[in-house]
Amino acid sequence: MSAPLLPHSVPELVEAVRSAPRVLAVGAQTKPRLGAVEAARISTAALKGILEYEPSEFTFTALAGTPVRELAAALAERGQYLPFDPLFLDAGATLGGTVAAGLSGPGRFRFGGVRDFILGVRFIDGAGRLLRMGGKVVKNAAGFDLPKFFVGSLGRFGVLAEITFKVFPRPASQLTLRLKTDGVENSARMLMDAASTRWEADALDLPPEGKGLLLRLAGPAAALEQLSSEVLGRWPGTRLTETEAEASWSGLRELRWAHAEGPLVKVALTPVALPLLDRVLAALEGTRVHVSAGGNVAFVSLASGSASTALDERLRGLGLSGVGLRGPGPLWYGEKARPKIALAVKQALDAEGRFPALDE
Repeated sequence: MSAPLLPHSVPELVEAVRSAPRVLAVGAQTKPRLGAVEAARISTAALKGILEYEPSEFTFTALAGTPVRELAAALAERGQYLPFDPLFLDAGATLGGTVAAGLSGPGRFRFGGVRDFILGVRFIDGAGRLLRMGGKVVKNAAGFDLPKFFVGSLGRFGVLAEITFKVFPRPASQLTLRLKTDGVENSARMLMDAASTRWEADALDLPPEGKGLLLRLAGPAAALEQLSSEVLGRWPGTRLTETEAEASWSGLRELRWAHAEGPLVKVALTPVALPLLDRVLAALEGTRVHVSAGGNVAFVSLASGSASTALDERLRGLGLSGVGLRGPGPLWYGEKARPKIALAVKQALDAEGRFPALDE
């Protein structure tokens, strides 16, 4: 495979898209399976930097190749952050790649995912036109909210040049509890019960290998002490130190727990379906699972590519869908229903078929 094109400006990016009949943008390639198709590669690595940042308006606009880690550092200096806990932060994930992959971390549980924070995009469509959709302010109600269609689009609708996001104030403090669980059925009930309490948990995750339930609280330190006492009065568990909590959440955010070589698959889920998923995965030796966002998504790591067919069949039997992030195996797993609106957007933005098809 030839080296990717490396534009250094938005005009060069436009020319790169126009230079080949079939192209696909790539970022830091932290999710390589998403781009494993035959097409000319266009790297956004040289397109980085914050173009606008208005702390008082809680918005920023940055080029698509900007590492999310750099954005997080700039926001932290002004006491702000991206609450959805972007994945692969330390691995170098870019803003454009994060949007295209549609990946969110544990913070999605309370505040929503990438889709809930994107305000506008500037992109190149299949005809090679540089277009803008959405706006640069939070209160923007003009027309359809098309920027959200780029979340999880895998680069199939166009090549992102710049993106505008809204951000939140960073909480005064955080406190993480590790609660004891007794089997998957019990864990699923705990997820649902904890989600419906007044505690308003910041994150609710089940780490792999039965390491209990992680419940993160955020807010004033005094309030967190009281809330944590209430939680521990209902379920047995322990408070983690700041160091222990950071190591736990960082490990989940970077997916360090996953097999290095086998397929890594994101599966859309509900807490009710968790016991069923656990049963079918138990037969796949060596499989590791991290359940995130209060039981609404599972990251499944297979020990080898030979198990990918079995996972595909089992998810289809449960009516669940998944997407491969890295390793061998198909791009889409399980149910593969394609909404008509997605096909319509694809036709409108890429009638020429310059970008890979939605199911490639």
